[in-house]
Formats: sequence, C-alpha cells, structure tokens
Amino acid sequence: MSQDQLVLIPLWYAVFLLSLTCHEAAHAFAAYRGGDPTAYLGGQVTLNPVPHVQREPFGTILVPLMTFLFMGWMMGWASAPYDPLWEDRHPRRAAMMAAAGPLANLLLAVLAFSLLKIGLASGWWLPPVTDYIEYDLLVRPMTEATGWLEGLGRFGSIMLTLNLLLFVFNLIPLPPLDGSAVLSGLLAPARKLRDQLRASPSGGLIGLLVAWYGIRYIFPPVYGMVLGWLYGW
Repeated sequence: MSQDQLVLIPLWYAVFLLSLTCHEAAHAFAAYRGGDPTAYLGGQVTLNPVPHVQREPFGTILVPLMTFLFMGWMMGWASAPYDPLWEDRHPRRAAMMAAAGPLANLLLAVLAFSLLKIGLASGWWLPPVTDYIEYDLLVRPMTEATGWLEGLGRFGSIMLTLNLLLFVFNLIPLPPLDGSAVLSGLLAPARKLRDQLRASPSGGLIGLLVAWYGIRYIFPPVYGMVLGWLYGW
C-alpha cells in the first residue's frame, strides 16, 4: 500500500463510521417507533458512534482497518439489539426495522451523489481523465491549487461508493443480512426458512459467504449505472 493511500485512512474511517452509525441508529429508531424499546434502552438510537463501537469493537475498528490495508477499502459491521418476541409478534414492523438501515445508507449515497453532481455542474470538479475510476476519487479539482476541493471530492466519492455498496449488500435476501429480515417480515414461508437457518450454527456464515461472493457480480452494474448518471454518460 502506498503512502498516499495510508494518508487516506482517517478520511475513509470517518466516512465508514458515519455510515455505519447512521445505519444502526436507523434500525434502532425504527424498532423504537415500532414498539420495541430494546435498542433505545441500550443507547443505540443515537448518531454518536461511541455506543455502536462499544457494542461491536471488532467489526467497527479492527475489521475496517484490516480490509483497508489488504483490499484498499473499508468494510465492517455493527449491530442494534432487538426483542425476538417482538419480531415474531409484529413481522411487518420488524421488516420496516430491517429496511431502515439500508435506507439510511441510500439517503447518504443520494446526498453524496447530489454534492458531486452539483460540483461537476458548477465547475468545481472534472470527471477522471482515465477509464480506470478509483472508488475514492470519482472527481478531480479544476486545478491542483484547490487542495480543499480535492479533499471534499474524496469525501463525497467515498461517501457515495461506500453507502451504495452497503445499501446493495445489506439488501441481499440471505441471513444474517437485512434483506433476509425484510423478506421474512413480509412473507411467512421466508420466516420459516429464516428460523431454520438461525437454528443452524453455520446458517449465518453460509449466507455471508454467498453474499460476499455474489456482491462482485451484483454491485458493478449498479455502480456503473450510478456513475453514468453522475457523469452524464
């Protein structure tokens, strides 16, 4: 990994932590509004990242740093507690709780897209000069003298890429991902399958492995479509 990439770790981590915090806070808030105060009582209905980090330090600190060092981008996880009995009694409310996290990421992606689109239209930035587009450098400033514009462009680029990825990945309908919980909240047969997989020690691990393999085929066309909108292709 180059020195330039190492310098970007604080920026990547700030965006990652904001994105994950909004995701879990949205889960917690939707559950609270739906009648389950578990996450609220645990202090998870907050945009303060500290309670989320304290609950999942491995997934919020070590894993994102390791994935960045080895793959050049950050991934990880956090969690918001909920009452399984409430989930069984109110499956549709539980589906809304599950959907709230990815929708929070979609909102952040839309805000980042809007920032980059406005900046391109206003002449703050230009599209990349090569066909190879870096995840954290979707735009470049008009001149090298505007260093703060490069920083803002990188922030918006990371925010768009990471939150779009989190949105798409979490909606894959495999446990333990949110897409599975949304589907099981709406369809009774899916709830039976969910319960069977949860009862299996390897059910969640298998779902994660399949989703991790599948995202390499699902995400690129979605990302390419969004970049087409961004650059006006």
